[in-house]
Amino acid sequence: MELTLAQGAFAFLAIAFFVLRYLNSTDVPKIKNLPEIPGKPIFGSLLELGNQHALVATRWAQKYGPVFQARLGNKRIIFANTFDSVKALWIKEQSSLISRPMLHTFHSVVSSSQGFTIGTSPWDESCKARRKAAATALNRPAVQSYMPIIDLESMTSIKEMLNDSKDGTVDINPIAYFQRYALNTSLTLNYGFRIEGNVDDKLLKEITTVERLVSNFRSTSNNWQDYIPLMRLWPSRNTEAAAARSRRDAYMNKLLSQLKAEIAAGTDKPCITGNILKDPDARLNEAEIMSICLTMVSAGLDTVPGNLIMTVAYLSSPHGQTIQARAREEIARVYPAGDAWERCLHEEKVPYISALVKETLRFWTVIPICLPRINIKPIVWQGATIPAGTTFYMNAYGADYDPAHFAEPLKFDPERYLGDVEGTPHYGGARQGMRLC
Repeated sequence: MELTLAQGAFAFLAIAFFVLRYLNSTDVPKIKNLPEIPGKPIFGSLLELGNQHALVATRWAQKYGPVFQARLGNKRIIFANTFDSVKALWIKEQSSLISRPMLHTFHSVVSSSQGFTIGTSPWDESCKARRKAAATALNRPAVQSYMPIIDLESMTSIKEMLNDSKDGTVDINPIAYFQRYALNTSLTLNYGFRIEGNVDDKLLKEITTVERLVSNFRSTSNNWQDYIPLMRLWPSRNTEAAAARSRRDAYMNKLLSQLKAEIAAGTDKPCITGNILKDPDARLNEAEIMSICLTMVSAGLDTVPGNLIMTVAYLSSPHGQTIQARAREEIARVYPAGDAWERCLHEEKVPYISALVKETLRFWTVIPICLPRINIKPIVWQGATIPAGTTFYMNAYGADYDPAHFAEPLKFDPERYLGDVEGTPHYGGARQGMRLC
């Protein structure tokens, strides 16, 4: 009997050891010569990061250096936290750091029916084909031809805000107006039609609500089940993600069906997906076409409204009004005939306006931790060899507020870009190399 109890105890301890060892293992072994953040059993550094990954990682960088590794559950993550480290990894190593990791919540649950957007897809031949099809409609000459669309949507939003606020005498929430601006621009480009209703339109509210939910499921900080497989046994989070997927399927299928019906009737207008559907040499299957549609519908809903709202709010402050006055003076100086809007379709000749845009993108870091990357080839960083298949997080907030690169980073100052200062690293990184946005 004693032997049996001893054997049972040994078996229990052995099982517990291997379970604990599995729960504390990582997809990539510890990387030599690269600082590591101490973590807790099972959770790694998730508890310390909480829901403020960018802020906490920025503080860690002051102690552990600009690039470090951290264990988040079963995943080993490389954080880049300064302007120079982001530039070195995302720009100089762009051919290696080109793919995306597969995340349980977003890729396996939310995207299981419609597929992935181009930006969230791992790098493969299908991703290349989808990017090529979309890129022809999104190069500089093409974008210049879309200015009438931007004119229509911006004028519509401004006119309705003035009307609904009774010329500024009644408070309104501007979010919906800027969301419709971003969404209608994307819908017109991709499907050739727009939402005609006001900001209370049912379809507008459904798309913006669901895309906000989907964005949360794609977040690097909101979904611990992406890092700890054991948490996937709890059904609630998967249920919420599946519900968002079903709602998304409904309007995505509706939009594509409407375009196909217009093509059949000969009433369609030139648009990205319409051109693909009518091009016999496009060679994209239904899933790849839907991926492009998903990309365009969600494009900008995370970023454009946030940037616009925060900037308009700041320009309403006393300091912001001095910036407004300077901007008007600079526009009038370059375009004394008052033809700035027509001329800006083809040229950028007001340095202060370009600087204002750059400072807007830096100061309002709307995605503090950018979409993760995976390297397809080993990367060497200051004596540490980071093996292929490792996940990288760009701390865009840390890079944007890096005091070593931006003097007085907490100050909103467009004039910083009138000197010899490089642009924001996350937008620079997104617009260069084979994975340009």
